[in-house]
Amino acid sequence: MPMATASDRPAALVIEDDETIGRHLHTGLLGNGYSATWCRTGTSGLSAAHSARPDVVLLDLGLPDMDGIDVARSLRADHPDLLIVILTARSDEIDVIAGLDAGADDYLVKPFSLTVLLARLRAHLRRRPTTAPEGPASLVIGALTLDIAARRCLLNGAEILLRAKEFELLAVLCRNQGAAVSREDLMAQVWDENWFGPTKTLDVTMASLRRRLHHAAATAPIPTRPLEITTLRGHGYRLERPESG
Repeated sequence: MPMATASDRPAALVIEDDETIGRHLHTGLLGNGYSATWCRTGTSGLSAAHSARPDVVLLDLGLPDMDGIDVARSLRADHPDLLIVILTARSDEIDVIAGLDAGADDYLVKPFSLTVLLARLRAHLRRRPTTAPEGPASLVIGALTLDIAARRCLLNGAEILLRAKEFELLAVLCRNQGAAVSREDLMAQVWDENWFGPTKTLDVTMASLRRRLHHAAATAPIPTRPLEITTLRGHGYRLERPESG
């Protein structure tokens, strides 16, 4: 099924092998302002994502030819700003965390309603940057430079590759360095003020961001202390000010 070409419609790619669910999603998306294509395997889905460059991918984890986790990881590596929502019948927390850690932005556990899915997509797509951000063009915290305009993160001049939500999360913390930022404020600024999805998404994104920052500091040619993000239990997080000297 070819993807519609109307430029003013967000483009969705459904990767789902179940005939009933796939047809329902494809029809529902077309009827609600999206252009859409539907693939039944991970291999064909990756090919479609490469050629069609969709705005959002709805990805089933239980595909016949590939594990959906591997598909998510490949999609994220090739398309850093792509919105990926995993669809899973696996309700175990470890499977959900694995999907998010592989690069997905959100998840829905089957069965789910089309109304809920569409609301989630609207919330995510509202957060996509469409204009130049307000505030300084870059933020400098110790050895780290966050180039807001170019969406680049540099540690002593070496780039740290961050996923879209990791970058946005770090930007909020950097703007508020030394101050506590609540979970609610982080969800509102990085995801959406009307977000009603799982806050586990924040925890997984934070864990991934910390790993990337620590790995970058540990492998930097110049010895560098990593930025420290403190968990404030029952409240949120705080980016610590770098030690001087």
